Amino acid sequence: MRTDTTFKRAFNDMIGIIRTLDLGEELPSENALRAQLGVSRTTVRKVLAGMAARGIIMSEAHRRIIRKQPRQKERYPKEETLAISEQVETSFMEWMLRGDACPGTEINETELARKFGVATTIIREFLNRFQKYGLIEKRQNAGWVFKGFTASFALELFEIREMFEMRSARLFAALPDGSPVWKQIQAMRAAHLELLADIDARFQDFSELDSRFHRLITAVAPNRFIESFQDVIAMVFHYHYQWNKRDERARNEVAIREHLALIEALESRNVASIDRACRLHLTSARETLLRSIMQ
Repeated sequence: MRTDTTFKRAFNDMIGIIRTLDLGEELPSENALRAQLGVSRTTVRKVLAGMAARGIIMSEAHRRIIRKQPRQKERYPKEETLAISEQVETSFMEWMLRGDACPGTEINETELARKFGVATTIIREFLNRFQKYGLIEKRQNAGWVFKGFTASFALELFEIREMFEMRSARLFAALPDGSPVWKQIQAMRAAHLELLADIDARFQDFSELDSRFHRLITAVAPNRFIESFQDVIAMVFHYHYQWNKRDERARNEVAIREHLALIEALESRNVASIDRACRLHLTSARETLLRSIMQ
């Protein structure tokens, strides 16, 4: 991991925390932030110094107060926050989905290691983890082979996604007023509106926002199996349908507006409205995914 990767990841996560707070509100203690961010106190202090230098927070009588809300574009690019294992995943998915990989393509560990600039052992560890997604297979005495991303795979994936995401969305109707999720939803709306206002220049930023939005919805119903499956969802949608560049700006704008409609429905706490908005967006996302496979 590059020396500044941990800092940049923590800085981006801190932006997410601050966006759930109001102007003038006090930040949690350094110890609390250390636990939330999963980093050392030294890194927390470095992040806080960076926030202060940007005028986002200020010190007042030994307290750190929110002075202004950070903008989405102040986040570090995702590729600068990735650990080596995540860099390999990104490189592999680009190779598999943007290249000429088709069902039956053999995967050579040594060639991939050379192509991605990492050790062969790292590639082997990644492939061993990645095979659970069902897209690659280890054959005895024959290395790895790509099984293919097909319409059948996508439909099976979506069938499961609809079940757990619709269930999670419905649970918003029963959340109490004091749940911290509502502030996270408000911050998520602000991020969508900010991106929508600058859609011509930033439409490619939608993929990451889409992943964070859907993870927030499913986080309302903590479930270790759903959380594991969400990794598959994020992987497929982040690395697959975004490669279909045709009408990308228009498609992403439609998706942003569908997200905003779903946020409004979630805040209404009306189950019928939530079901309608959630199903509309999932249907649209499924069609987008299938079109990208058929192109």
